[in-house]
Amino acid sequence: MKARQLRELTDDELRQRLLEQQKHLFDLRTQAETEKLEKPTEVTRTKREIARILTVLRERELAVPASSEDRKAGMKR
Repeated sequence: MKARQLRELTDDELRQRLLEQQKHLFDLRTQAETEKLEKPTEVTRTKREIARILTVLRERELAVPASSEDRKAGMKR
């Protein structure tokens, strides 16, 4: 799924998709260990999908404006 398509999903849908992809990656790694993995590139694709989802979630997190107190605390550091 492209990042553009991921941005159209809600946060809950993204989190659900993230869990699904993490489970899928676990299954792929298990198959790789038992040498039953048919498409080794699927591991890389799944990792990239997870990274895209995490990126979209982080973008949304950063888009929420911080309160003025948070900004002041950050300036003191």
